[in-house]
Amino acid sequence: MVTTINFTVNRGALEVVMERIFDAPRSLVWKLWTDPNLIPQWWGPSRMKTTVDRMDMKPGGRWRFILENPDGSKIAFSGEYREIVPPERLLYTFNFEPIGPGHEVIEVVTFEEHEHKTKLTSKNIYQKLEDLEGMVQSGMEEGSNETMERFADLLKKHS
Repeated sequence: MVTTINFTVNRGALEVVMERIFDAPRSLVWKLWTDPNLIPQWWGPSRMKTTVDRMDMKPGGRWRFILENPDGSKIAFSGEYREIVPPERLLYTFNFEPIGPGHEVIEVVTFEEHEHKTKLTSKNIYQKLEDLEGMVQSGMEEGSNETMERFADLLKKHS
């Protein structure tokens, strides 16, 4: 797979940082990134169906997305919005529900506009090195590339 994102693992800081520049204005990138009706079109692997179970975009609001495999099995991801600064920044918790409590990740997504393009940066901050390693080894880079490519395709449709 061609790398579409800048993917950096910083084990010392317990961070994974992903960056991608989109050929679209920040207002559009923000709008599509935060629209619960559009998230199923880009979030997660294309072989899986994504359902937005909950998305209460306000500080303290909860979110939950469910991925369904072709065999019908489901896995869920959830968290709480902690900071929302349209169209600049989102900060929320991220939980992979099958793992259970104690493995929460903090995700900070920033949207920077540069000459009608948008640099999207997603920083994932882990509590434990083994959680970071588990995510990286699970195919996080490949999955993130696919998700960002799907998002770029959605942006083209809405430009």
